[in-house]
Amino acid sequence: MATLGQKPTIYTILKRKVYLSNEKVKKGTWTIVVPMTKDDALKDIRGNQVTFQDCFVADFLILLTFPILTIPEIPGYLPISSPRGSQLIAFRDSCVFACIVLVTDRETFQTNDSFRTWTRIRVPPDILSDDERQNVTGVTLSRDGIIFHINGALYLKSFHGFIKMGRTVNLPDDGIAGISSRKWCWVKYLFKTKGRRSNLAVWTENEIYLGYILLKFARLVTATELKNILNLPVTATLTIHSVQYTGHPLDIAVFLNYCITCTVTKKIFLVIYNEDTKQWISQDFTLDAPIDSVFLPNFIYSALPGFILWNKHSIYYYYNNFTFTGILQTPAGHGNLSMLSNGSIIHEVLIDYYGNILVKMENNIIFYSKIYIGDTVKLHLWTSNATKAFIFLNTSGHTYLLYALDNGTIQIQDYPLGLESKSVAFKTKEKCPYMAFHNNIARVFYFLDKGETLTIWTQLVYPENNGLYVIMESYGPKILEVRRNISFEAAFGYCTKTVVLTFYQKINYERTDDYFGMQDNNTGLVMIQVRPSEYSKACSVPQKVFQVAVGCDDKKFIAVKGFSKKGCHHHNFSYVIEKSYLRHPLSKNLKVRYNWEEYGCPLRLEFREKFHPLVQLFDANGYVKDMEANFIVWEIHGRADYSFNNTMAQSGCLQTAQTWKSMIELNKHLPLEEVWGPENYKHCFSYGIGKPDLNQPYEIINSSNRNHIFWPMGHSGMYVFRVKILDPNYSFCNLTAIFAIETFGPIPSSSVYLVASSLFVLMLLFFTVLILSYFWYMRIYRQHINEPLQKPPKKHKTN
Repeated sequence: MATLGQKPTIYTILKRKVYLSNEKVKKGTWTIVVPMTKDDALKDIRGNQVTFQDCFVADFLILLTFPILTIPEIPGYLPISSPRGSQLIAFRDSCVFACIVLVTDRETFQTNDSFRTWTRIRVPPDILSDDERQNVTGVTLSRDGIIFHINGALYLKSFHGFIKMGRTVNLPDDGIAGISSRKWCWVKYLFKTKGRRSNLAVWTENEIYLGYILLKFARLVTATELKNILNLPVTATLTIHSVQYTGHPLDIAVFLNYCITCTVTKKIFLVIYNEDTKQWISQDFTLDAPIDSVFLPNFIYSALPGFILWNKHSIYYYYNNFTFTGILQTPAGHGNLSMLSNGSIIHEVLIDYYGNILVKMENNIIFYSKIYIGDTVKLHLWTSNATKAFIFLNTSGHTYLLYALDNGTIQIQDYPLGLESKSVAFKTKEKCPYMAFHNNIARVFYFLDKGETLTIWTQLVYPENNGLYVIMESYGPKILEVRRNISFEAAFGYCTKTVVLTFYQKINYERTDDYFGMQDNNTGLVMIQVRPSEYSKACSVPQKVFQVAVGCDDKKFIAVKGFSKKGCHHHNFSYVIEKSYLRHPLSKNLKVRYNWEEYGCPLRLEFREKFHPLVQLFDANGYVKDMEANFIVWEIHGRADYSFNNTMAQSGCLQTAQTWKSMIELNKHLPLEEVWGPENYKHCFSYGIGKPDLNQPYEIINSSNRNHIFWPMGHSGMYVFRVKILDPNYSFCNLTAIFAIETFGPIPSSSVYLVASSLFVLMLLFFTVLILSYFWYMRIYRQHINEPLQKPPKKHKTN
């Protein structure tokens, strides 16, 4: 194949990155180095268009994740299982399909490679009785270990041991009715508050608990509190039926049992709780059911809330925000699937990302349907009714069957769902109503910041006179404007309808009284779905679902061009700032220790060099663009011995512009970094009241106004600046960066007049002293000129 020109390439689905093989083929093997990432795990292996035995090699989708270890089996430990004769119980990780826990009536198995290999999970012999070890009714796999539901209590099996989860983790010791976790994988989402997103929900008849990482649980609500929230009568009985995570990454659905007399029938209500807004919203859903009935829900992968609900015999569907409802019907008009399954009851319902629905009965008869379709068909039987089986998805999104054999082992078999569905569609002569559904939606998550737009297009090709169209549905806060452009073309009996959708915001955040409140009201997570108006079981992929997060991308940051934290020698040093150079002078000089990790390498500039910062925008993928927005700079240690070369008049101001001095006066109660920002920015390009003073320095910079920072000529210094984006309509993020500048150069000579004056004073002083000393010595000389310095001694008479 290499001789024919084959060369595989790996494409990532979420971040659209490409990885090639840089080495030659060795023994028929290509080697491609791919980094492991949590948020870009879905990859597609594609080859060149080379035929091999008159066939092309199909692209291969793979989920490449970090390795997840399985819990090893310890000698002497005992097996843990479901009750004898019961059906298989299983749980698969929502983001890593290959990680599964399977509970049979003999053993519990764990795998991290879709059961190519597996380990047996066993527990210590001194914690559970034999009846408890053989009475598992539910299982969940979390990052902390495997959680078993046994006799109304939860037990955790981890690498560190086997414990009962009760009061030690803030959960009830008993009475637990169920546990659920997320069904759909949303690696990225926008969480506005400072809270956390849960990954587990535990409930009793009267309480709901949410679980977080590291085995931290917190009670969310009680049935009594929900009765008050929903304004239900005091005499009514309200219990919790079940709790499930929806297709939205921040929503939790709570199904409630409601009745007055509670003897024969009850009503099942639905409320949805948003973990970000902390709001409870009652949904347009009510189901009348027998008092002792139990329904199991499973939310579909869609933008608008939708789910299927099943009991032992029938599947209820509630699609498109509960506006399209009913019971799945077979072609013969039966809504009771047990009637077509020799009296068997529903064992498993599987929904995948492509909208396929598989309903497996306990005797292994499988029914097939798709979301947004109200009928189902019976597929071919693949195994005997005596074999216990379960349906899973592998890392490529394909289905396979798992069999639990009587000898305590398991076996897997690929299940060609695509061929099976096409075979049934061929027999029923069912056709897909459209020929092709193309689009440019390459991601499942988009960030939309201020001033940005998101444009997507979809193209639907269908036979003439079918009257199809494209539906765009959104769910979430009403914070986006949508502009639609539809084009139509008909040729050779086919119609092509192209829809271009542009999402944007048209909000001006300047001069608002509540900047942060206005920002909060216009940010959030919007789920969007694009799909054809008609569906069929013969169609392959019926929809595209993605998120648009309006708000701050925490991977976005700015930096000043030319500055780095590498490329210079890091050494410990401190410097002193003269107290008179500070914005608020101190009683003594300020000593500063230079922080290399925070400030980076300083740029050395000569005194006479002016500096114009060029701010650049970056995100998780690297450099984005040079920024044109207004920004401000300030010296973080309080230096004020620098200025700007442009005046307000030169910058085109019509009124006095904001300055650091004026903003500090207005916000004396705030620290320096908060006195001026996009929340209180006002431009100077409109007329104001009074006569402005436009000869002051203009302290706002952008990429085109040629406003530079200049330095004092009388001394060198170290300046550590912080830059902040000032434009209120630029970003939801508080974009700041730090850079350092060291100035140097010869100290300029003093003034000639000053030197001459000093010399004159010195010379005058010298001659004055000289003249005075002359007269002083002359006085001494005159006094002693006629007097000998030494008088002769007197002579004494002798007798």
